[in-house]
Amino acid sequence: MMYEKLSPKQLRAMLWWSQSDTKNYDAVICDGSVRSGKTMSMTVGFVLWSMKNFSSQNFALCGKTVSSLKRNVITPMQKWLEGIVKIKVNLSRNFLDILMYGHKNRYYFFGGKDESSCQLVQGLTLAGIMFDEVALMPRSFVEQALARCSEKGSKFWFNCNPDSPEHWFYKEWIRKSREKNVFYLHFDMNDNFSLDPKIKKRYENLYSGVFYERFILGKWVVAEGIIYSMFDRRKNVGIPEILPKGEYYVSIDYGTRNPCSMGLWLLSEDGHGYRIRESYYDGRRKSQKTDEEHYSELERLAGNLAGKINYVIVDPSALSFIECIRRHGQFRVKKADNSVADGIRNVASLLTAGRLHFSENCRDTLREFALYRWDEKSGKDVPIKENDHAMDDMRYFVKTIMWRTLRDFGGEGS
Repeated sequence: MMYEKLSPKQLRAMLWWSQSDTKNYDAVICDGSVRSGKTMSMTVGFVLWSMKNFSSQNFALCGKTVSSLKRNVITPMQKWLEGIVKIKVNLSRNFLDILMYGHKNRYYFFGGKDESSCQLVQGLTLAGIMFDEVALMPRSFVEQALARCSEKGSKFWFNCNPDSPEHWFYKEWIRKSREKNVFYLHFDMNDNFSLDPKIKKRYENLYSGVFYERFILGKWVVAEGIIYSMFDRRKNVGIPEILPKGEYYVSIDYGTRNPCSMGLWLLSEDGHGYRIRESYYDGRRKSQKTDEEHYSELERLAGNLAGKINYVIVDPSALSFIECIRRHGQFRVKKADNSVADGIRNVASLLTAGRLHFSENCRDTLREFALYRWDEKSGKDVPIKENDHAMDDMRYFVKTIMWRTLRDFGGEGS
């Protein structure tokens, strides 16, 4: 049985609401490293607590997006709670009903991905709420959701991996846990007795730099210095003379006055990304180009592979250039996923794992690797907006296309 392998800390996270020394807390926070069992123990505990103490009430389960919530919480919880409760999931309407102890409650799914998300929870009355990866959600969404918990006996459940020590959740909830009457538990991978040592080692090898400190050591630390400090010319530079089988893509960080960076990529069948060649045009140093002139450069970059390009991935703000590409009818266009922090983390993981490779001829990418830095004055995980154009088009390719590779070897989720 899964529950026979629970660590003392996982049991505390699951049953704190029923124990004499912790049951009077209004909330629980579990933070720390990836794969430490936070989500499992908290989800099971949240359901047991709500079903034991309430009937015919509404609750909320929140993730960064509803899709990530379904993947990380809703789908696995049905296995975690099999034989204990009866669950009826309505995926199309984003809620589930649970029956236990003769009680029945409803649990709504919400995604807190941006400031507008706070509107989603307005008007609800809740008896409790659980936030999976709360550090990825905006403060406005979290506070609006908490304000909906007005039923007597309601409690809050939070889990997350660490971020910057300037993050609002760290400052307002973790550092103020005592005054807010919150039970705080810090996890590391040793608190997950079910984690295979080989899997633990894989995760330890997956991160480096600030990401290692946060996701493996579980520390709330500042991102500083070179962003891709894990970039290693011996491991990441050089592509085979005969390329492996795979799919071809072009990624573009579009600029007219600012530099326009394009990269031609091969995503191999075994999940490696190869930047074969690139184009980098700086309109500040030369004359500015039109959309049509940049399109001609795209055709030149694709060359004899033009007919094999699956998608051209473009900065989503470059609407006129996207329309220009579509008008020519030669390439399919996909708007890039421009999630900066997540994209940087994904690139760092793939670099560390040796799954990103660059031709020696990609000189502007190699130059920017040495110059791309965190903006330490901002207090947030944002890069300085200099020497970032090849870095951005690389991030678009990784975040939009290579997320499949990240899942295959365990780089997504926590």
